[in-house]
Amino acid sequence: MNTKKEHRMVIPPKKQTVDRQGPEAGSPLCYGAIWGDGAARAADARQALRAFLGHAPRTGRTAVPTALAVDAELAASELVTNAILHAPGPCGMTLQLSSDELRITVWDSSTEKPAVKKADPRRIGGHGLRLVHTVSDRVVVALRETGKRITAHLPLTPNQSTTNPGRMALPG
Repeated sequence: MNTKKEHRMVIPPKKQTVDRQGPEAGSPLCYGAIWGDGAARAADARQALRAFLGHAPRTGRTAVPTALAVDAELAASELVTNAILHAPGPCGMTLQLSSDELRITVWDSSTEKPAVKKADPRRIGGHGLRLVHTVSDRVVVALRETGKRITAHLPLTPNQSTTNPGRMALPG
């Protein structure tokens, strides 16, 4: 008999008071999820992201382009998967949508700074962080006393001067 309890705290976007101020006030639309030890799943992160992006137009914001939504799902999925695989304990995800970018932040309990592995088409696994860098404008890692926070910044409108030069379009 498995006595391990699953602790998951996910608040659906429609239950949050994230849109008290309209987009004209410049406040980002925010969402957060916290998962207990062993309760995080990449599928939950993707589902939360889809619900969050689907909620954005109902707050007066412009809908996020489909290509960006697909890239964002990939980034959220990979970051949460890395937290599951490499960090014991709880983890969480915060989504912030402003007028110019979508920020996906995942935090976990590991204080080890992640490194992008050299590309190796023969290796199974170990490509996630490289994919996150590919679909993001920039990725910021902030080490904390009790873990780390990784934020992927995805611009809403491509800008040739700031867009990741190594970015490739992924097939839809």
